[in-house]
Amino acid sequence: MTEREQYTPGPAMGAQVQKTGEKWTLILVRDLRHAPEKVWEALTDPAHLREWAPFDTDANLGKLGTVKFTWVGAPAAMDVTVIQADAPKTLEFGDTRWELEALGGGTRLTLWQKLDRRYVSWGAAGWHIAFDSLDQMLAGTPIGRIAGPDAMKNSGWQRLTAEYAKQFAD
Repeated sequence: MTEREQYTPGPAMGAQVQKTGEKWTLILVRDLRHAPEKVWEALTDPAHLREWAPFDTDANLGKLGTVKFTWVGAPAAMDVTVIQADAPKTLEFGDTRWELEALGGGTRLTLWQKLDRRYVSWGAAGWHIAFDSLDQMLAGTPIGRIAGPDAMKNSGWQRLTAEYAKQFAD
C-alpha cells in the first residue's frame, strides 16, 4: 500500500471564517516543520505546486504580474494577478492571501481565501488535505496532489467537509 493509499486526514482544526455577504473569508492556519524559505518555494514554484496544490500556474507566483491559473478539474485557465510577493513572508493573488511566519525552525502558514459561502466548508476540507500534501512533500515523503475530483472521492474529505460545516454554522 502506498503512502497516498494509507493517507487519512486528521480532524478539522485551525480554520475559521469571516462571514460577510455571499463571499466569506476562509482563514486556515497550519504550523509546518519547514523553514519559511522552503515553504515559500513550494507556494510559488509551478513544479512544486503540481505536487500538492489544487491549482497549476504557468509562471512563478513569487513575482508581481499576471499568470495563467487553472484549478484542478476546472475546464479552463484564467488570468490571475499576483499583487504582493514579499518573499518569504506574504503572497497575494486573486482572492487568496498567504502569510508565512517563522516559528523556530518551522513556519506558521496562514491562508485567507474568499469563497462563496455555500462552498466554504468544501474549501476548508480541500485546503486541509492540500496542506497535508504540502507538509509531506516538504518532508521528502510526498503523497502527491489530492485535489478537485480526487479529493472529493476521499472519505476523509467528506468527513472534513461535515466537520468544518458544523464548526462554521451560526
